[in-house]
Amino acid sequence: MKVIHPVALFRSHVLGPLISRDRLERGELKSTLKELASRSYDIPGSRNNHLSEKTIEAWYYAWCRGDIDALTPKTRSDRGQSKLSPEHQEAILATKRENPRRSIDRVIRLLERRGKVARGELKRSSVHRLLQAHGLSRPSGAASEPEEHRAYLAEYAGDIWYGDVMHGPQVPMNGKLRKAYLVSLMDDASRLIAHAAFCPGETALDIEAVLKQAVLKRGLPKKLVIDNGPAYRAKTLQDVCIRLGIHLVYCRPYAPEGKGKLERWHRTFRDHFLSELDHSRLSDLSDLNARLWAWLEIIYHRSPHSGHGLDGNTPLQRYQRDLPRIRTLGALAEQIDELFHHRVERKVRKDGTVSYQGKRFEVPYELSGKRVMLVVDPHVQKVLWVENDNEESLGAATPLDAVANVNRKRRKPQSTGASSYPDVDPENEVELAYRQYHGHTKEEK
Repeated sequence: MKVIHPVALFRSHVLGPLISRDRLERGELKSTLKELASRSYDIPGSRNNHLSEKTIEAWYYAWCRGDIDALTPKTRSDRGQSKLSPEHQEAILATKRENPRRSIDRVIRLLERRGKVARGELKRSSVHRLLQAHGLSRPSGAASEPEEHRAYLAEYAGDIWYGDVMHGPQVPMNGKLRKAYLVSLMDDASRLIAHAAFCPGETALDIEAVLKQAVLKRGLPKKLVIDNGPAYRAKTLQDVCIRLGIHLVYCRPYAPEGKGKLERWHRTFRDHFLSELDHSRLSDLSDLNARLWAWLEIIYHRSPHSGHGLDGNTPLQRYQRDLPRIRTLGALAEQIDELFHHRVERKVRKDGTVSYQGKRFEVPYELSGKRVMLVVDPHVQKVLWVENDNEESLGAATPLDAVANVNRKRRKPQSTGASSYPDVDPENEVELAYRQYHGHTKEEK
């Protein structure tokens, strides 16, 4: 039995409504092609799920010429053969073997820097075929994903930022090796990284910390698109964006907007930063971040980018082109710390205290029994003050010092000059306490 190539089988399935007909009426081919192009397909070896009319039309005419055999993909006659000189082949293979995690772009850049080849002499396709022939191309299942192309692009820098988290290396934290997480905010139009930092976690608080530094350095985006995970659904992050005038958008589950650009950024980061990182020089998280920030400003932001809309410009050049349009913080800069404060609702106890993360804080005693908003700076874990629902301050919140309260002079209700209990000796504290506690007089018993 003749074995049919899976791709040819798929193409014939797509062409079913056309090739099953003995003849087509005038105009029927065009209308059928349009209808077939509107469908979604599970395309073998591709992330796309749509086909163009021209592609389907080409398959149809190929079928007319040679039936299903004509739908079988043709292999290149020079497949596996390299047109590179022996000297260039040897240099490419040696550079790749030095560090198997190096990407094709990194290999070419190193050879140009070392003077082994002229700038622009090596083509990515040629290097890829050579590495593939020698079994040195990136193995399937590697951490990096292939670039996913998108057809849209923000018109100006600052229109859209994307936020995402990537698992990073292990570094010493508090005496133990722990995984660090890279939190990044990328500008869509320029691919500039507004800010990125390695954090001990991937929570909404980590996103807020990175966002705070990003807006200080790069101004305010109009829209911030982040993952749909529960950590990012925190009300605190939503409040921060409202205060800053940023439209917060959550990606649709399993179909995140901008995923292609973020995956490309993560791929670049793995290939150019993580693959060259010397872990022996890292003593803590700050060491790792110091190298990250230096690499971003000196290497990534100043490297020409071939992405759609950049046309060989560096991310920094593309971003600076739109500087007059960037929304600056302006007067908000003086309130930047307050804009990132968290507000948590608490009920004041009868002793004038509230709790936060297992600790107790004293607030004005007249608030006892009332519900208040406790204002905290989560980035330094400091409780600041209490306020009402209209964000009007109701007084300070200070750590409870139970020992000092032993000698603290307490406020007492002002006396009206006459005892509320005329039948009780005003100096008899026991009886007075009894009446006050139970709220009745002797005659009421």
